[in-house]
Amino acid sequence: MDVEKFQDDVYAITELLSKNLSPDLTPKLNFVRQNLIEYYKKNLVKINHSVLELICAAELISHGFTVDVEKSISEILVCDLFGKKGDGTAIIEIETGFTPPEHALDTVDYYAARIVSKIARYSKHCGKFSLATPVVNILPMSEIFLLPPNARNLDDVKKLKKLCDRFYKNPKINLEDIQNAHIHSVYLINTDKGFAKELDPELYLQMTKQLMKQSEIDL
Repeated sequence: MDVEKFQDDVYAITELLSKNLSPDLTPKLNFVRQNLIEYYKKNLVKINHSVLELICAAELISHGFTVDVEKSISEILVCDLFGKKGDGTAIIEIETGFTPPEHALDTVDYYAARIVSKIARYSKHCGKFSLATPVVNILPMSEIFLLPPNARNLDDVKKLKKLCDRFYKNPKINLEDIQNAHIHSVYLINTDKGFAKELDPELYLQMTKQLMKQSEIDL
């Protein structure tokens, strides 16, 4: 564990991000940075994920949110970023595309199930739920989440639950959670230039639909 190197890196990205924040907002970003340093000392975070969290935190802070990271929102769930603005709440979950070695032969299905599970499990804990990913990654997201809950076909919901049940058994993903889940936006993160671009999920799926089709990803 190289605490000094971690601190140097998070200070560098914070300095870059602060250039686009008003001086009165930089303490909010510094608060996030300090929390990540403390989590790193406890071996709870890694530098690559922490940089992504700081970039997304800066985006939320620029829109008036106070942000916490690695926040417990239930007995089993810890979210990457939790934002609060007045009575409004926002959660951002960052996805890099990493899958563990034990899923080397079913990487696509595992990752697709994880996206479904994230939306289903986390979105009920906030007013605004978003996924974020580096620009080098594609999120295999189902179009079902573009529909209001009462317009979702039950067979399509069951299909997603069946996918999740292959990988999530304790606890399982509830059918009702998939039925009622919502996603507000997708953030594309450019780590090199230090910014996150927020997109409507409709636009994101429109942009990635052909790639998913060519890759034979059927959700």
